[in-house]
Amino acid sequence: MPIEGSGVLSEGVAERSVADSATSFDDFATRNLESSYRIAALILGDAVEAEDATHDAFVSAWRNWSTVRDPDRLDAWFGRILVNRCRDQLRRARRRRVVDISPELLEIPSRGDISTEAADREAVARAFATLEPDHRICVVLRYYGDLTVRQIADRTGVPEGTVKSRLHYALQAVRVTVGTDETEGPA
Repeated sequence: MPIEGSGVLSEGVAERSVADSATSFDDFATRNLESSYRIAALILGDAVEAEDATHDAFVSAWRNWSTVRDPDRLDAWFGRILVNRCRDQLRRARRRRVVDISPELLEIPSRGDISTEAADREAVARAFATLEPDHRICVVLRYYGDLTVRQIADRTGVPEGTVKSRLHYALQAVRVTVGTDETEGPA
């Protein structure tokens, strides 16, 4: 014989559980939105694409929020979702690559140190844009996200040795593209 009101009790528990889940996700999203957007913007090099990737990552995280087993690994779990969304965006962008037909617009007139710094930044940005998506992701997570090799491996789902290799080849490619000598030291 069922206990009277037990349906109401279990409904209340379910509602409270959904409310608790929504609150914890809202707290997580609030804490991580800006940094997630910055990482996506650096990986993608485009503000609109970064907004889309960040939005898609948070939607995916919300849909799978109930599957989180280890709250201590929540950052790595979400980081992997974000990186995968960025990787998807980069793959789509490669298929519809736009070629700038006006390189003279990128020319910066020489005005001393300020213009040299700007030209250097532009050269590094162009070199960075030529990197393969997986290399770009590793560089952004390491140098802009300030993550360790192990944390990058967790977020990208590859072994630590692969992360180290990607970082090595990415930095080598940037040096070659920018035209610096490898013997000058780290970039």
